[in-house]
Amino acid sequence: MACAWDASLTAQVTAIGELLVARHQTLAVAESCTGGLLAAALTAVPGSSRWFGYGLVTYSADAKRQLLRLSDDLVSPARIVSESTALAMAAAVRALAGAAIAVGVTGIAGPEGGRPDLPVGTVCVGWVAGQSRAQTYVFPGNRDDVRLAAVAAALGGVQEILAVRAG
Repeated sequence: MACAWDASLTAQVTAIGELLVARHQTLAVAESCTGGLLAAALTAVPGSSRWFGYGLVTYSADAKRQLLRLSDDLVSPARIVSESTALAMAAAVRALAGAAIAVGVTGIAGPEGGRPDLPVGTVCVGWVAGQSRAQTYVFPGNRDDVRLAAVAAALGGVQEILAVRAG
């Protein structure tokens, strides 16, 4: 996949970075279906090393168990794409990194892997920053579309957290 960040994604990451630097905070991510694309978007902005230090790609269930110490229950076929797993991923990488904010992303980018109750395009994103929240999305399009939409959603949630902390 050729990856050309559009101006809105770059602006989103730049704004996040500026707020994190101003607050002396860091961000960490644990990704599955995005396969490192979220970390790539974050590091595409110069100076990101001041606020981003941890990005784990835990694509397989084994990686989630071994690197994030997720339970067998959370990585079971019934729950691996769930808000609870996304939150657990975020909480685990936050603890590893000592970050103020962490994001976990898990989903089915396609084109295979979907099922009637969990179609291709389903992505769960979890954010942990003192308080936790998660959201499930069903993004349309091909694999690249789903992955880019998941990155944008993850970043949007980080921006919301930072906006609430500013208010």
